[in-house]
Amino acid sequence: MAATKTRGRPPLIPLNGPLRHLADTTMIMVGSLITALAFNLFMLPNRIASGGVSGLSILAESWFGAEPAFTQWALNIPLFILGVLILGRNYGLRSLLGSIVLPLFIYLTKDGPVPTANPLLASIYGGIGVGLGLGLVFRGRGSTGGLTILAQIIQKVTGFSFSLSVVLLDGTVITLAAFVLGMEQAMYALIGLFVTGRVIDALEVGFSYTKVAYIISDHTEAISEAILHDLNRGLTKLDAHGGYTGDNRTILMVAVGQNETARLKVIVRSVDPGAFVIISDAHEVLGEGFKREA
Repeated sequence: MAATKTRGRPPLIPLNGPLRHLADTTMIMVGSLITALAFNLFMLPNRIASGGVSGLSILAESWFGAEPAFTQWALNIPLFILGVLILGRNYGLRSLLGSIVLPLFIYLTKDGPVPTANPLLASIYGGIGVGLGLGLVFRGRGSTGGLTILAQIIQKVTGFSFSLSVVLLDGTVITLAAFVLGMEQAMYALIGLFVTGRVIDALEVGFSYTKVAYIISDHTEAISEAILHDLNRGLTKLDAHGGYTGDNRTILMVAVGQNETARLKVIVRSVDPGAFVIISDAHEVLGEGFKREA
């Protein structure tokens, strides 16, 4: 594989060191605060137990009148200790931080105003808030503990995939919600869980504002020159073989902004009207000319 030469630049924040740890800790704290606000403003008042320890704390509050923050501490701390024993000491202090500060923020923000009593709106906006908060925590290389730890333990002990373990645990919580709070509340919980997952995915992989194009042509050199000079974008040359002819050929791969897609197609067609072009979404592009890694 051949590629154009690019200038190597260090990330904005080193992958390790004091600044990286400070950035991670800040994201975990801010993410925990946002999660706590979403929980107290939308989830708890409308009894939307959309999985996890937070969902169990809502069930405990409805069933026994227990303070949700205390329930979460009572579950998070033993689960963290169990995680360290089974998963190893390298499980991380960041998980302990999230396990402690999220219930703390839930306790400190518990008396805030309730924006809506509509459970559908609450499940959507609560799911957005929880997803945004958890996404920041994950980007800070941490977690809020709880059933995530139990899912990792199940994965290690049983060999189930992590995603399947999470689905089983969250499904159990929502099933309990159907018995404790009613079937309708369980359905709202499913909506909240779905929205949370979508928001976390968006934060993890980014929003699709960038395209990646693969260009197959007999005039790759001319197209390369046009892209480099007219579009001012770098590109990569991939060595390939024709599936029918078996001939060696070159495929051009280039990442462009969404607003540059039409111009790229014009450039390619002007050089080779018969070129074969594949354009697809690239959720996140890091590097020269695009977003720098933090």
